[in-house]
Amino acid sequence: MTMNGAESLVRTMVAGGVDVCFTNPGTSEMHFVAALDRVEGMRCVLCLFEGVTSGAADGYARMMDRPASTLLHLGPGLGNALANLHNLKKAKSPVLNIVGEHATYHRQYDAPLTSDIEGIARPVSHWVKTSMSATDVARDGAEAIASAMTPPGQVATLILPADTAWNDGAGIAPLPRVAVRTPVAAENVRRSAEALRGGNATLLLGGVSLRERGQLVAARIAAKTGCRILAETSNARIQRGRGRLAIERVPYPVDQALATLKDTRAIVLCGSKNPTAFFAYPGKPSLFAPEGCRIERLADYHEDLVGALEALAEELGAPKSVAIPEAAKPPMPTGALNPDSIAAALAHLIPENAICVDEAVTTGRGFFKSTHGAAPHDWLALTGGAIGEGLCLSTGAAVACPDRQVIGLQADGSAMYTVQALWTQAREKLRVLTLIWSNRAYAILRHELTNVGATNPGRKALDMLSLGDPDLDWVGIARGMGVPGSRATTIEELAKAVRAGLATPGPYLVEVVL
Repeated sequence: MTMNGAESLVRTMVAGGVDVCFTNPGTSEMHFVAALDRVEGMRCVLCLFEGVTSGAADGYARMMDRPASTLLHLGPGLGNALANLHNLKKAKSPVLNIVGEHATYHRQYDAPLTSDIEGIARPVSHWVKTSMSATDVARDGAEAIASAMTPPGQVATLILPADTAWNDGAGIAPLPRVAVRTPVAAENVRRSAEALRGGNATLLLGGVSLRERGQLVAARIAAKTGCRILAETSNARIQRGRGRLAIERVPYPVDQALATLKDTRAIVLCGSKNPTAFFAYPGKPSLFAPEGCRIERLADYHEDLVGALEALAEELGAPKSVAIPEAAKPPMPTGALNPDSIAAALAHLIPENAICVDEAVTTGRGFFKSTHGAAPHDWLALTGGAIGEGLCLSTGAAVACPDRQVIGLQADGSAMYTVQALWTQAREKLRVLTLIWSNRAYAILRHELTNVGATNPGRKALDMLSLGDPDLDWVGIARGMGVPGSRATTIEELAKAVRAGLATPGPYLVEVVL
């Protein structure tokens, strides 16, 4: 069967397990668009901004443990996707970016959209390649898929000049051998066991070690050694709720993090790094471990994290199983809305097997602790610190898991970065309930003014941190995107609105006025 380069690439992608494409195409990608239409098995999801495509691909990958693809228009389109590609890379998520390019013979004329696409891609990609011939496209695509699937998950960017898409291709290419997670070194296990035996130790988990299987092994290790189990501040995915280990995270505020770890004699890292502040602050340390604290790396991100924990448990002689304490659910609150009452309400309202996407920022810092007693659910957080991914993560997670309820816990300021995701949720009829914390401010930055010593801010500074004058009408914004919604000003109204949203077959938005 004769096929052009674009169709050979799409068929190679489907054969290689990449069967969802989050798209925002332009002229140079039209042959790829036509190929997507011809090939069975590829789901195409249109996004109205490239930052939504990359963020949605991240949410999809976190839930599926395999890559989706993005389709981006030349260098500027890739540039628009960069912030969430940064977040995706920090999450260790796999993705295959397809970036259109001018025809190979057209680049010499420096047309208005000509740019250094490889140069733009490299800082957020592990693998970058430009296909120079239609007969190379399928093989390059297969190589890109294998790169994306390399543990723990990588960003592969394939640049597709227009003529390599429309000229005759070479057919479907087989997938090269995909790397697997490597076993951990025996010396790492021995040294980690030694560190934990000394007492006052912390086992710091990240990556897939925070899934249920890894938690159960970590609980056995804690039962044997008395170590504390913590998660990194920002994690791609934690399985949590009743019946699962109530793991706390290293706090974001520097003073709280230092207090949490002040008596720690040793830290063992499993798919995590030495706990570090997000930013430098005058007179405060960058690293949270106390002076003299022993740091041992049990397993790096690309290694078999759960296997490493199992080897550590065996080395320690840990019990084969332990009972997981059931976390208490706080009483259902009434009355005023504040972070504590909202967190308690969420513990009651999160349905079983939900996926919670956390970009609550300042409002939601206390949500985590109060929802340990909620129904079992997955929790996805912002890993790279670049705000504006929450609505997109929800979109991708809902595409990946259409049978599960997604609940987005979303700050108002960051939601404006990629508000177009609401339109995609409506078009795809995704089960996403978005709760917007409407405090009408970049509240986290007001705190940061004080943290960095910039005291006594004036009107110009405060205006840059305010979302008022005019106030954002989130119910109106959602309606304009095709998403129904309502507004809540009390806990009772919030509970009613959440229940209405959960009963809605497609997306729903609740503006929670704080």
